[in-house]
Amino acid sequence: MNYRHAFHAGNFADLAKHVILTRLLGEITAAGPPVTVIDTHAGAGLYDLRAESSRRTGEAQIGAQRLMEAAAAPRAFDELRAAVRRCNAPGELRYYPGSPVLITAALRPGDRYIACELRPDDYAALKQVLPRESGSLAHRGDGWTHAARVAPRTPARLLVLVDPPFERGDDYEQAVGLIRRILPDNPSSVFAIWTPLKDLATFDAFLGDVEDVAAGRPVLAAEVRLRPLADPMRLNGCVMVLINAPAEIEAPARAAMEWIAATLGEAGALGRVTKYQMPDPSK
Repeated sequence: MNYRHAFHAGNFADLAKHVILTRLLGEITAAGPPVTVIDTHAGAGLYDLRAESSRRTGEAQIGAQRLMEAAAAPRAFDELRAAVRRCNAPGELRYYPGSPVLITAALRPGDRYIACELRPDDYAALKQVLPRESGSLAHRGDGWTHAARVAPRTPARLLVLVDPPFERGDDYEQAVGLIRRILPDNPSSVFAIWTPLKDLATFDAFLGDVEDVAAGRPVLAAEVRLRPLADPMRLNGCVMVLINAPAEIEAPARAAMEWIAATLGEAGALGRVTKYQMPDPSK
């Protein structure tokens, strides 16, 4: 699967991903010591919906466009909608913000953002997007390796966004390995992991691995299915898997997932949030 950001900017999966991200950032930066945010696959940061890559799929028209025109979208989307408006002229939807724009907008003085991007073209675009006066640093290279290397130890506050393009067959294993490397040194770190949902077997296996490596910490799965999982060759939905997320996330996440499924989905669509907490085997 190739889920490069530019081809799918503003689609239903971006809405699910970014509504969770903006709510997480709001909770984490509302109070408390400085936080470090690491973005393992940052992408270009800002996407022109009139570009050929976006027009080829047309996914933003039935994603972000529907959200921005909705008169009764849940309040969970307020931060995301405001961020989209800031990127565009009044009444227009030409640009859609990726995670770098959303994250840097939420940073406080003293907070840090480390954006990793491997592709040279996306890295060049990312450098242009990041505000120079903020605590932001773009790293050109493998996000899996760099995130583990620079993640601060406890008591530092840490949020790790994991959003690979799923071009490689080992992205699920890499995500689990990153959690395994970071959590022992920073047990309270928060992880937000985006995954496609094509078939249930693949996702269930990944979720089982996450539960094992999370070792008793709370795991939340915010899930959207646009249609029943009958064809594993299609992107039938997506899931944001959260570890150590603030409890305040659950209700708005559920409202957002249900809205996306009801508004953008086909017959049999589903939006839900499921909580998991396995016992810690070390206790």
